[in-house]
Amino acid sequence: MYCRLRILFCLTLFICGCAGGSAVVLENATIPVPLIDQIPLKVGARYPEVFNHFMHEEQIIGKEKWSIDLGQSNRLLFTQLFSSMFSDFMVIDADSDLDALMLDAIIEPSIDAFEFSVPSQSQTDEFAVWIRYRIKILDTAGSTVANWPIAAYGKSRTATFGNDAALQRAAELAMRDAAALIILQMNKATTIRNLNSQRTARSTESSTPLPE
Repeated sequence: MYCRLRILFCLTLFICGCAGGSAVVLENATIPVPLIDQIPLKVGARYPEVFNHFMHEEQIIGKEKWSIDLGQSNRLLFTQLFSSMFSDFMVIDADSDLDALMLDAIIEPSIDAFEFSVPSQSQTDEFAVWIRYRIKILDTAGSTVANWPIAAYGKSRTATFGNDAALQRAAELAMRDAAALIILQMNKATTIRNLNSQRTARSTESSTPLPE
């Protein structure tokens, strides 16, 4: 009898501990159109599958389980961002014929880490999200030109949005933070603009007539 009561008690604790939490889906994250001078490059972005459909789940010990599904928000936001940054931009896939496209550079964004905190952890009324992106830039020969990690952060109050909406808003703000960092620092961190000089040099070489 004692054992049965003890098992029942443990099951009750487990069920109560797992109660709560939520599943949040982020859709159509966008950024304001940046007013910037476009970099004169023809660039293709190649998105890994996990980047296209990123989901993170987190079990808070003894409390609730939360999950956040970014869906295609990463793809949508980065496509909008790169379209604003480069004079000629397209999304490519693994089977694209790079020689035929005549690109100057290939960009492969990915997510190294994703974390979030909920009010029961921070003892505040805020949700916070941290995302560590990585921007890899390759030339048309497939050589890595830059491998740039970006740490982004966003937070939102439950008093303003409510629980699910606050976590969703914090994730969106973290993604916008990453976009702002890319706009401000990408050329300095990756020297991607130099690929334009390389293309000009290649074009000059190809147009130089051979001596008779």
